[in-house]
Amino acid sequence: MQHNPGFLKLVDDVKRQIKECTVADVQARMTRGEQFYFIDVREDHEYQVDHAIGARHLGKGIIERDIETVIPDKHAPIVLYCGGGFRSALAADALQQMGYTDVLSMDGGIGAWREAGYPIESDKSG
Repeated sequence: MQHNPGFLKLVDDVKRQIKECTVADVQARMTRGEQFYFIDVREDHEYQVDHAIGARHLGKGIIERDIETVIPDKHAPIVLYCGGGFRSALAADALQQMGYTDVLSMDGGIGAWREAGYPIESDKSG
């Protein structure tokens, strides 16, 4: 997908304010049995097609509204991902502004996750 210049500038600016991790970092955390919230911020239809195993869905359009209900602990570790790492970066920035202190955006998103051959599942109910 070709992104517009204004969007790319916004994401580049935000990426200076947030922390990112790789798909390998996330997989290693899972392998070690670390406890963290793994949140897919893509649109509903994208999540239903496929998502990383163990990921919970909170779309970018509603994450700010619902995050405090889903994750009331503002110090809980959270890893966000989207399709390629752009929307999750924006969501990470928003959560940090809301007081969340341990938020990471997974660089490369589900695309990098699939490319690495990490486990995915689909939600055929929707």
